[in-house]
Amino acid sequence: MNTIFDYSADTLAGTPASLEQYRGQVLLIVNTASQCGFTPQYKGLEAVYQQFKERGVTVLGFPCNQFGQQEPGQADEIGAFCEKNYGVSFPLFAKIDVNGDQAHPLFQRLKKDAPGILGTQTIKWNFTKFLVRKDGRVYKRYAPSTTPEQLIADIETLLAE
Repeated sequence: MNTIFDYSADTLAGTPASLEQYRGQVLLIVNTASQCGFTPQYKGLEAVYQQFKERGVTVLGFPCNQFGQQEPGQADEIGAFCEKNYGVSFPLFAKIDVNGDQAHPLFQRLKKDAPGILGTQTIKWNFTKFLVRKDGRVYKRYAPSTTPEQLIADIETLLAE
């Protein structure tokens, strides 16, 4: 696998989706949760998506229940929560693992290409973010505490490439 576009994941509706459909776009990939202290970042993620989607930026949300059991719901509950509380319209995918033996291959790749502090290849918490260039190469990893709004300058940089 050469780029992020070589991976696929199931949508929240359970349909397989190739990330190839996002080739040529800047991607902001985030592991999310509905009952996390960082959950209000859904609002910022949606704002970034609305601000940049016409210019070729897509936010991809991947619910994960590996941190404090903060995403216990089923797919329909997750989708309803995100839409009702935060107006989420960016693509959401089926709940996945981001760490361990069952970690989704996409997140295995993201962690390898953009390791965390001291080179760690684990995700520390929900709302870890990865910015991906238009050519499918990982640009940078951001901590859960980094708000979506703080990524705007980097998004502009990638759009200009």
